[in-house]
Amino acid sequence: MLKLFVKYKSVLRFIFMFLGSYLVFTLLYNLYLEFFRSPVYYPDYFTHLVAKQSEALISSFGYNAQILPHQSELSMKLIVNDAYLARIVEGCNAISIIILFASFVLSFFGKLKLTLLYLLAGGVIIYAMNIIRIAILAIGIYEYPEYTDFLHSIIFPLIIYGTVFILWLIWVRIYSRKHSV
Repeated sequence: MLKLFVKYKSVLRFIFMFLGSYLVFTLLYNLYLEFFRSPVYYPDYFTHLVAKQSEALISSFGYNAQILPHQSELSMKLIVNDAYLARIVEGCNAISIIILFASFVLSFFGKLKLTLLYLLAGGVIIYAMNIIRIAILAIGIYEYPEYTDFLHSIIFPLIIYGTVFILWLIWVRIYSRKHSV
């Protein structure tokens, strides 16, 4: 049995680091959601910030974008040219995706400075791509309402998960170079 642990040490390390960091980050994030609801930054600071930045990006393309707190649920209404198009909920703020990304990167922990810089840069890239994808979705739904399901079910996840996947590939490549030398 000990031989199996030794043989698969790197695989087991990856699994335990991934699951452990994912569990810790998710627990911390859920505590944040539980205790930091805000009437000023409704429903929570990060979701509110994503909604405001998405509104600004959509407006920069010449549309009249507006966000309003939803009266009956924890979300922000996204309105474009007086048409209520979508809700920005907690799941739209990319924090869960950043947690997934960070857990993977930490599973291939390299040099401290490089790993932390990559986590920071990757988190910023994922966050920015999330704002862009919300803007694309909103404008797409406004201009092509018949494709709402396709945009939300296919294009929307493809943008964010594709970004994460590319960042993971880059990290594995960096990590494998550092450990093959």
